Amino acid sequence: MKSALEIKPDISYKSAGKFEETRFEKIHIEIFKNSIEASVIVAQEIAQLIRSKQEKNKSCVLGLATGSSPIKVYEELVRMHREEGLSFSNVVTFNLDEYYPMTKENNQSYHYFMHEHLFNHIDIKPENINIPDGTVAIDEINQYCIDYEMNIKNAGGLDFQLLGIGRTGHVGFNEPGSHINSGTRIITLDHITRVDASSAFNGIDNVPKRAITMGVSTIMRSKRIVLMAWGQNKADIIKRTVQGDISSEVPATFLQNHPNATFVLDQSAASELTRFKTPWLVGECLWTPELKSKAIVWLCQKTKQSILKLTDRDYNNNGMSDLLAQEGSAYDMNINMFNILQHTITGWPGGKPNTDDSFRPERANPAKKRVILFSPHPDDDVISMGGTFSKLIKQGHDVHVVYQTSGNIAVSDDEALKFAEVASDFIGDEKSDINFKSVIEFLNNKSENQIDSLEVRKLKGLIRRRESYGATRYIGLKDENTHFLDLPFYETGQVKKNPLGPEDIAIVKDIIAKIKPHQVFAAGDLADPHGTHEVCLNAIFAALKELKTEPYMNDCWLWLYRGAWHEWDIHEIDMAVPLSPSEVLLKRHAILHHQSQKDRVMFQGNDSREFWVRAEDRNKNTAILYDELGLAEYEAIEAFKRFDY
Repeated sequence: MKSALEIKPDISYKSAGKFEETRFEKIHIEIFKNSIEASVIVAQEIAQLIRSKQEKNKSCVLGLATGSSPIKVYEELVRMHREEGLSFSNVVTFNLDEYYPMTKENNQSYHYFMHEHLFNHIDIKPENINIPDGTVAIDEINQYCIDYEMNIKNAGGLDFQLLGIGRTGHVGFNEPGSHINSGTRIITLDHITRVDASSAFNGIDNVPKRAITMGVSTIMRSKRIVLMAWGQNKADIIKRTVQGDISSEVPATFLQNHPNATFVLDQSAASELTRFKTPWLVGECLWTPELKSKAIVWLCQKTKQSILKLTDRDYNNNGMSDLLAQEGSAYDMNINMFNILQHTITGWPGGKPNTDDSFRPERANPAKKRVILFSPHPDDDVISMGGTFSKLIKQGHDVHVVYQTSGNIAVSDDEALKFAEVASDFIGDEKSDINFKSVIEFLNNKSENQIDSLEVRKLKGLIRRRESYGATRYIGLKDENTHFLDLPFYETGQVKKNPLGPEDIAIVKDIIAKIKPHQVFAAGDLADPHGTHEVCLNAIFAALKELKTEPYMNDCWLWLYRGAWHEWDIHEIDMAVPLSPSEVLLKRHAILHHQSQKDRVMFQGNDSREFWVRAEDRNKNTAILYDELGLAEYEAIEAFKRFDY
């Protein structure tokens, strides 16, 4: 029977042949449109293995992973158990790792994770569940790890090992430097690994410094390995793992020598692979306008030349001879590309009135537009497009900023305690919507991993709200044009959020229907480390889809900005809004109104810089890229991509 992963997925670019397409890759890869589609296929392969073992009256031994990557796989396995009768009675599981020290009851433990996402919902026998114990005494760990290895061996070895991958290239918690012969052991976590986990622990200081992990050799003995990776954040390490040399500095590269390993990726995680990043170096391409733009920008950066200086030889020497033959000459191609990029630049993000807009990114009419600026958190608006935000207001458009979530989880307990104490001192025993004394008592006695009380969450939300008013007033927006949705999916009091629901979509739909915008700006930055941006964007997509038949939607354009983590590549930009030095400074001061997020960013992802620094550096780098391509020199540029919904 064929493996489910032999189903051929969609890929972005097609080249001359399968070998040519993948000749840089040293591991079998399957790429899917999104993680949901991919996870279903992986779950089907696991289910197929379980059933085939049942037919032979044998145990099925699974190695399981934690983290965000396998969650949808576990959801699909649970669905198959409930709806299709998939039984796990013959399944024995061994988890890859566990933080140390860590109690089973702690909601950050992998014991808790596995029961929450899988074991509590299927018919697996409790005695068949094996998860490293984070409470073993330190002087007993060596023997415990030896016993864990023996238990795997006595079970017949791992039939199937499910893996994710960390940004350091770790599998399990085998950090850089791990030897190919390493077995189950205690290990010190890399700083990057702890930074990546910090959002789940409400700050890096709370992330354990050690963990118990299966070793590389344990994983390599598995009969079948499937590694999953989703999102742009994993793209660089996937390329290093798949196309680089085998090295203990990137432990996942050891999988190149496994006879039955497959990497299952979404298109974002695969985006840095040569066949997608620079497919002209692999084979003949179908030269779409987007791919042509991408290739020319790449060629400029590689040769360190502006667009108009590229020659026929530059194209021929860098894998683009077929493009040159198709277009006729470098001169004509360069002029066309220069004009395309030049036409993306505008100081009128709402359209310039009474002007020919044939070569402008936005329409001239209506001259005064109704604009919705959606902000997932209460600071993404100014971080991502503070300069454009200001221009839209100054140029007379009816601008509305809409904060989709309260952002309360990003306020530290210390910050909330400070506000509660000031309010309590000021109000005394007077009646208030918030009982500040109870808030103070709760925060002073809060236990590890305890979810904030409703009053604490309300106070933290109010802190973010008032900071937002300060920023929008500084930008020049009227208070009545500032809206707070407090979408329900977010209000869990913890990092893990609820799935997007009909109520969330209805709330977003209502605000769009009320304003009837000509422009919608939304966060298209899916590198947000705890996923709120993606959920908020999906809410907007769903709302726009439901409203699409409304007459006013014919005049509504959707522009996507990116946030604090990534910027659009030059070839992806449809509108580039230059900022003057004074506008850069205005944007900085607007960001600094969000004082609870300054100096101690709780969810900073893999970047230790403060958000205002990231924003300025990103905008200035975009301006430098435009300048290096031979276009006008600006202090900074905010970039947007138009999206056809």
